Amino acid sequence: MTVWTPTDDGHADLSSHDTFADGPPHNTFARMRREAPLDWQDWEGGVGFWNVTRHEDILKLNRDTGLMSSARGIRMEDQSYEEYLARRTFQETDPPEHMKTRIKVAKAFSAPVVVGFDAQIRALCDEILDQALDMGTFDATKEIARQLPMRMLGQILGTPEADLPWLVEKGDALIANTDPDFTTHVLDKMETDEYRLMPFNSPAGAELFDYAKDLMAEKNRTGDTEGVLHMILQPDKDGEVMPEVEFRNFFCLLVAAGNDTTRYSIAAGIQALAHQPELLGQMQEGGEIWKTAPDEIIRWATPALYFRRTATRELEMHGQTVREGDKVLLWWASGNRDETVFDDPFRVKLDRAPNPHVSFGQGGPHVCLGMHLARLEVRILFQELAKRISRVEPAGPHRFLRSNFVGGIKHLPVTMTPA
Repeated sequence: MTVWTPTDDGHADLSSHDTFADGPPHNTFARMRREAPLDWQDWEGGVGFWNVTRHEDILKLNRDTGLMSSARGIRMEDQSYEEYLARRTFQETDPPEHMKTRIKVAKAFSAPVVVGFDAQIRALCDEILDQALDMGTFDATKEIARQLPMRMLGQILGTPEADLPWLVEKGDALIANTDPDFTTHVLDKMETDEYRLMPFNSPAGAELFDYAKDLMAEKNRTGDTEGVLHMILQPDKDGEVMPEVEFRNFFCLLVAAGNDTTRYSIAAGIQALAHQPELLGQMQEGGEIWKTAPDEIIRWATPALYFRRTATRELEMHGQTVREGDKVLLWWASGNRDETVFDDPFRVKLDRAPNPHVSFGQGGPHVCLGMHLARLEVRILFQELAKRISRVEPAGPHRFLRSNFVGGIKHLPVTMTPA
């Protein structure tokens, strides 16, 4: 069976969210890697931008924070300086400022700490999978992929379990704000600027702001000092405390990005099982495969399709001139299918090694804080799933998010046969 079917003619509009509603336009990315690895695109929605599609170039530019700045936004949308200051998280800052915040939270998501979540994750997987498999045929994104990161998010943030569905709903509206299935405030369809000072220009940001404020007030009242939220509010070595607006933006980021990477990686992995039946047998054999399988599933998924940088000075590359202030989009989705780096990139190879995928923004200081947790969640989920089933089959067409920023299968109907 084919695990991937072309969805574009090789000349897709990368600025259009509709382009990605059938999945990433990999024919276009492949053509650009061959013919136009640094390509300028005009954009009706704002100032045009450069597309970077080769793996080597993506890594090189992502490492060079002196040349490529994150401090003017990480999405292609233009924003004023006022909007930038109101919306930014440490993702939208450059070193050394970036490291001041990162150091505060890095320990909470470090590999030694994350390993301690193994038993919690396995218990959650047992519960989630038992409930889903009782249905036989179901939407795997909704019933499996969405459930695990949502439940873990609550344990990390220390939020009441009853609040989790609401929190994830708002996180979806925030980061998938171009898909009408997730929000009534579809970013590229709205003309109002009422929420322009909220994260991702979304009304969900305002609601999450209020929730974060009330949550911390309750934690302070009860003396609750557990978890990552208390940790990041502690004074740094200079005695400085994270400003309230920056904290609330960070909370929004955790709620949104904290569940998307794992959710859409799990969904993509299940989709691969349905189209490459041999993968399930490899998982059931176990052993060394689990050292490499999580990263291959995450490469295959590429939940963040691109990150934007802004040129701080003129750059000559591939016969083109990038000028100071130009927007530059680093397309992780293209880098992860680069034929010069990955053998047979359009198939899932669970034993792929080495696997220099860029799904986590590797190579630069903004590498994903949650990568260790994402790998662990993906590994345990598929270990437990492989024990329980003998077959995965498609039960209808799967549907992707309408987004050129977040890549994911939002609906994945499958039938799973118990072992």
